[in-house]
Amino acid sequence: MTIFLVTFTVCLLIIGLMVLALVLSRTPRFRTSEQDLLTLLDDALARRLSEQRWHTLVGYPIRHDPVLENVRRRCQMIMDEHGRPWQAAQGGALFSAAGMEEIAALRQYLYARSTLQG
Repeated sequence: MTIFLVTFTVCLLIIGLMVLALVLSRTPRFRTSEQDLLTLLDDALARRLSEQRWHTLVGYPIRHDPVLENVRRRCQMIMDEHGRPWQAAQGGALFSAAGMEEIAALRQYLYARSTLQG
């Protein structure tokens, strides 16, 4: 009977601590910054960007800055219109020439915005 009570108490303590840790912990959040998007666009222009990395940043909504959200949506539209993931899988460019021009213009806009802010 003593072994049962010790085992039960230890298990109850462990489960209680786990529940407490889950209740007190927060969901991790990732805040996309201008610098993250600039780095992404630079890598796209340098043709060293994978499709997975593109979708990781562009597929995540930006709720804290409406301007960055508009840039993210524009990036999605560029991928839909000019994306060539089948060529990127074979070592080619992820975007067509027209897509690269739009990415360069978007990068220039984002860089100008970041320098004006500080």
